[in-house]
Amino acid sequence: MALFSSSPTRRSLLIGAAPAAFALTCGLSPRARADNAPLIVVTSFPEELTTRYEREFERRHPEAHVQFVWKHSRDALALLSGPDQGGVDVYWAPSPNFPLLRDQGALRPIVVDRAVLPGRVGNQSLSDSSGMYEAYDLAGYGFALNPSLLRERGLPEPKSWGDLASPIFADQIVVPIPSKVGFAPALYDVILQAEGWERGWAIVSELIANARLVAHGRGPAAAVEEGEAPIGLTIDFLALSARANGAPIAFAYPARTAFLPSNIAVTSSTRKFDTAKAFVDFVLSCDGQKILLEADSVRHPARPDAYRPTGSEARINPFDLRRENIFDYDFDLGRHRPGIVRALFDIAFATRHAEVTTLWRSIHDAEARLGNATGKDAERIAEARRLAGSVPVSTRQADRAEYLAQFAGRDAPDAEIMERWNAELAASRATAIALLHAAFPG
Repeated sequence: MALFSSSPTRRSLLIGAAPAAFALTCGLSPRARADNAPLIVVTSFPEELTTRYEREFERRHPEAHVQFVWKHSRDALALLSGPDQGGVDVYWAPSPNFPLLRDQGALRPIVVDRAVLPGRVGNQSLSDSSGMYEAYDLAGYGFALNPSLLRERGLPEPKSWGDLASPIFADQIVVPIPSKVGFAPALYDVILQAEGWERGWAIVSELIANARLVAHGRGPAAAVEEGEAPIGLTIDFLALSARANGAPIAFAYPARTAFLPSNIAVTSSTRKFDTAKAFVDFVLSCDGQKILLEADSVRHPARPDAYRPTGSEARINPFDLRRENIFDYDFDLGRHRPGIVRALFDIAFATRHAEVTTLWRSIHDAEARLGNATGKDAERIAEARRLAGSVPVSTRQADRAEYLAQFAGRDAPDAEIMERWNAELAASRATAIALLHAAFPG
């Protein structure tokens, strides 16, 4: 029997389950509707996974029936923020909506056993401290690697984000454009939080000069898999999935990385709390979490005991990583930053990639010529380096939700802000070039 199966009616359920459920029960009293209606679960997980959970949950609870409604994050937020929350009982997704819904009072507390569901990995907290939602699975960020290509080109395996800024990795890296790739804003924000806003952008700027930019989520892992580049910045499951299917690819988590969870929660308006709680309990149980280890899934359970034993060379257990390698990523700050990361990356790097590459290679050449010398030329080159890695947004601004709110939508950022950023970037880079010429004329 296949581990993941599908029903011929599944697609219609995913698109319109909640309205259909209401139509079928509209003549009943509220109590009768609650007793007879299916459990409505809003999710963005793939059908193969949700079908597996539906079958196993209903086998354990034959009196219950689950219907899934598939929604992107924005549509899910609108539904769950609306009247009666659209009749939804459970929300289960990899989405930034959970803290917003918590703050709206749209979720009910759930109780978990912290002895088996620690709600953290390494030094990083995962679950809501107020108990309104719980981590279901984890996805981490780091390096897709082609080991044979690294050996062939005489390159070391990078151990940190900053390693990729070294000139030895020129033309050896593929990175995603955050305005084009869904996971990429979080990937870059992990670097920015791990290293600090200013140093983080300096690292990103310098490694961008070593990289090829791609506009497709599979791009970095695919380039590494196909031997086009030895290193790609990506989310782990894309590389691990390729590896599980026999690709000559590895994945490494750098020092000071983070894992972002998918979450599950019960809505505040559910009329089926006992069934909703039973579904959440199953999803978070050891048996429920082990479903993540089946077939082609390379997702990471949020429950450590689900990994024993794995029996898969492709499986990485985040709970076995060195604690100090995983820092305490600030989810609340991170959920406000995707817009500004997209906007800054586009104006500073995506539209100026050749310029950035030339500038950093000039800096590397100047530093090589300078060697260990000190004095005015060393000061000029150091200032050129600082300017090349700077962005026109301060740490204070980047930490303020009010400032970040300007970039929250998918609409183009304010033209006046873009014009000011453009001018500041142009001035900084022109000054950097002038300093390099002053240090080494001609």
